[in-house]
Amino acid sequence: MSTTVETGPGPYRLAARDGGRRSLRARAAVGTERAGERTVLRTLRSDPPLTLRQTGPRRVHLVSTAAGPLGGDLLELDIDVAAGTTLEIASVASTLVLPGTGVSHVVVRARVGAGAVLRYAPEPTVLAAGCDHRMDVRLDLATDARVSWREEIVFGRHGERPGVCRSRFDATVDGVPLLRQELTVGDPAVDGSPAVYGDARCVGSVLLTGVRPAAPLLSDGCAVLPLAGPGTLVSALALDAPALRARLTWGETEAGQA
Repeated sequence: MSTTVETGPGPYRLAARDGGRRSLRARAAVGTERAGERTVLRTLRSDPPLTLRQTGPRRVHLVSTAAGPLGGDLLELDIDVAAGTTLEIASVASTLVLPGTGVSHVVVRARVGAGAVLRYAPEPTVLAAGCDHRMDVRLDLATDARVSWREEIVFGRHGERPGVCRSRFDATVDGVPLLRQELTVGDPAVDGSPAVYGDARCVGSVLLTGVRPAAPLLSDGCAVLPLAGPGTLVSALALDAPALRARLTWGETEAGQA
């Protein structure tokens, strides 16, 4: 089975901003299908700056081919993992969110079919000072789909305060809500509370389906929480990105062993 690869212009376009500046509208997509016992890529459509590259039989890397997102940009990624197939999505570098005119917005929509497996593990999102950013994830799963979905956010570059980010995660299993989660970074009323982030500079989570410990597991800066549905949420805080990754990895391991 051959792979269909499309590269721009697609829905990619430039929209005028005040003062003659431009904002980006881009939409990329990746989809799988089953060929015998193998997973093949049915669709791999890039739309700069969202550029997708196949790096293995069932692996795709996201390569940013432009700076940003900047204020005013809208970037969308559609993922469709067909029944009985496996897909891994990663990125080659962190995403640096920059300020601009208006709000930047990244939307990721994923559908994972019966018996399918998806691992989504991009590098961290870094919130540069002055940015105003939205992140939306909409995940639709079949009952026996297996997913590992990791998100990591870094509060600004070295020595700077982060901009504002509002993140929303919605996951459903056969139409029934599994996880509804919202996160705000850069709001002084939230960031200044010791009950929220304290002195942490990074926050992250991993949603795991198909694994569910009998009881919550707690460690320094990390919590492994069984959900009401067929899944587990690993949440962590840390002073830096390597420590955050280590804590999330610990949580994943503990959840899997449980």
